[in-house]
Amino acid sequence: MVAPLFIFAIGLTFSMSFHRRLEHEGAFNTYSHFFTRYLAILGLGAAISACETAIGENTSGIDWGVLQTIGMSGLATLAVIKLPAVYRWLIGMGILVSYQAILDNFLLDLTVHSPHGGLFGSLNWAAMLILGTALADMFHDEGRGRKVFPWDSLGILTAGIGLSFLLPVSEHRVTASYVLIGLGISGLVFSLVDLLARYLWLDIHVLVACGKNAFALYIIHYALIGILFLPGIPTLFTEAPFWLVVTEISVMVTGIITITYWLERKKLSLAF
Repeated sequence: MVAPLFIFAIGLTFSMSFHRRLEHEGAFNTYSHFFTRYLAILGLGAAISACETAIGENTSGIDWGVLQTIGMSGLATLAVIKLPAVYRWLIGMGILVSYQAILDNFLLDLTVHSPHGGLFGSLNWAAMLILGTALADMFHDEGRGRKVFPWDSLGILTAGIGLSFLLPVSEHRVTASYVLIGLGISGLVFSLVDLLARYLWLDIHVLVACGKNAFALYIIHYALIGILFLPGIPTLFTEAPFWLVVTEISVMVTGIITITYWLERKKLSLAF
């Protein structure tokens, strides 16, 4: 669920951010900004994958990481983000159907052996993001849309579960069932957080602070993991006992949150 939640979080503000910038800066500057942002994310992902290959971390021979997936998904979504939500919904569903047909008949072996589905798999990650932007527009409609948002998320999840009887739920294949289940659960998780914050006064400031520097924290977490991985001691990483894993995760999360508050206090932000 980590990747679907990440994609959903991007989709949650994509359309709103795009139209706000479009209103103030015009079409050329807006499209240039978003195109540059996702091309930069794609390029940074390629650089990280190249480093992983250089140190022997990548053994598949296919350099394709999560940042490349996000970059390609963002570029694909940019092409349709100005369309009304109903058209984005139809385009997203059309991609799901077309992707699954091509995957099952032609590209299954290549895709399943590529990290995150590789270049072809990015097509269905893009479908998830496009569908996520349409679902987000519903949430941002403070009238009827927000009221039915959790139910639509539940409907998407139910459709994904039903489809799982025909298609495996696989992140490696980026199957349609995986996309729908991931999107549906993400919507329900967000609905729960929103409910707790809106009606039960849950303090979610830590989530807000993290959201302001999400990309920076993603890069920082790589550095923290590297402290454990690069020494090449299996008992610190791949063969770590449960108690050590819990300790490492606790220290890592505490460190990331500490950095988050420091960045916020200094009014620093790494954003594209």
